Amino acid sequence: MMDLIFGVIFLMSMSFIGEGFWFMFYYGLILTFFSLIKVSFSWEFLSLGYGLAEDLLSYSLVSLSFWVCFLMILASFVIYKEKFFSELFLFFVMFLLLSLILTFCSLNLFIFYLFFEISLIPTLFLIIGWGNQPERISAGVYLFFYTLLMSLPMMVALFYLYSKYLSMEFIFFSVEESIFLYLCLNMVFFVKIPLFIVHLWLPKAHVEAPISGSMILAGIMLKLGGYGLMRVMKMFISSSGLIMNMIFIFISLVGGLIISLVCVRQSDMKMLIAYSSVSHMGLVVSGVLSLSVWGMAGGLLLMLAHGLSSSGLFCLANFLYERSGSRSFYLNKGMMNIFPSLALWWFLLCSSNMSAPPSLNLLGEIVLIFSIFNFYSGFFMILLMLVFFSAVYSLFLFSFTQHGALSSSMFSMYQISLREFLLVFLHWVPLNIMFLKSEAFSLWV
Repeated sequence: MMDLIFGVIFLMSMSFIGEGFWFMFYYGLILTFFSLIKVSFSWEFLSLGYGLAEDLLSYSLVSLSFWVCFLMILASFVIYKEKFFSELFLFFVMFLLLSLILTFCSLNLFIFYLFFEISLIPTLFLIIGWGNQPERISAGVYLFFYTLLMSLPMMVALFYLYSKYLSMEFIFFSVEESIFLYLCLNMVFFVKIPLFIVHLWLPKAHVEAPISGSMILAGIMLKLGGYGLMRVMKMFISSSGLIMNMIFIFISLVGGLIISLVCVRQSDMKMLIAYSSVSHMGLVVSGVLSLSVWGMAGGLLLMLAHGLSSSGLFCLANFLYERSGSRSFYLNKGMMNIFPSLALWWFLLCSSNMSAPPSLNLLGEIVLIFSIFNFYSGFFMILLMLVFFSAVYSLFLFSFTQHGALSSSMFSMYQISLREFLLVFLHWVPLNIMFLKSEAFSLWV
């Protein structure tokens, strides 16, 4: 575990040395390869040392963190080309990666909480420092205070647990039936995922963030909430915990349906993709709160799948934004006429987003739907409509951008580069290759 951490610390120190952009990317790929070969297909904690360890859940999310962080560097070539504080940008990306590794691999609840909060700081700097619009300041404040407001009760709850059980390790027994303790520990994860009602920071942060900020928010930051729920929820296997779970499952499913309808009438590409994240993560929340083996396994599968497909869609939207200067559907129309080869990638990633085979999204959604249906069969119609509207807004995104009459301002565009094709290729391939070995992701439960 420490070799990966020291590798990232080395890259943090190298980020300020000369023309290190491509060096960081290639060295990062080597580091990603090392993280991938540390396979830990087990529910047991392996690679123990210094309060850090990995099981399959940690391994999956650490590998996803490495993958997305180095794709962020590849996507942000414009920052390097324009010399827009690229060294500082690379430093913040590495700092963020370090905090994510320590969050996912920590065995101590307080250390987990500490790095969970620390990961907010580089994200905030990425949005405020490299965002495009003046509203990025208010988006950063939204992000900061939503998370911070809900994280203080969690700190109080952790100190209470320590005073009662004299341990801060991830505990494997249920605590007393307390709705107050349930809310204190879990609300910060519901904000981070984000649950409907406390989701308003997400679309705002996505729209104002640069491409790297959107990728890390969609790819990893939302997964922090899901990871926290999976680790903490085993404390609440009691009657009051199940009642609270039922309430939050209802909120997340109905909220996901409302958000799906909101997606259908968006006029902004990034806003649509951001809102679709809320809809998809609502399913993950419901699966995890069902406290079943299927729900936990499906939650992990859909988190990994969503991290890659949503991040890839943000990349595609950014390609058009860099060329047209607008995120509006009304300007970015008929792109199949100008970029016919890019239309294929739009189709592949939109189909993955709507859970078409052979993507990992399909398997994740099927497993989650079964687990929620087993928990309470009354949710069947909501689940049916969620899946239907997921296809509706994904097809809407694809057809509106690729078909239709061209805007007259679009005739002076430069073509898609090899770097950009590589970027979407590296999003789509693991998303559909993991499908072949998907049974391994249920072994940690």
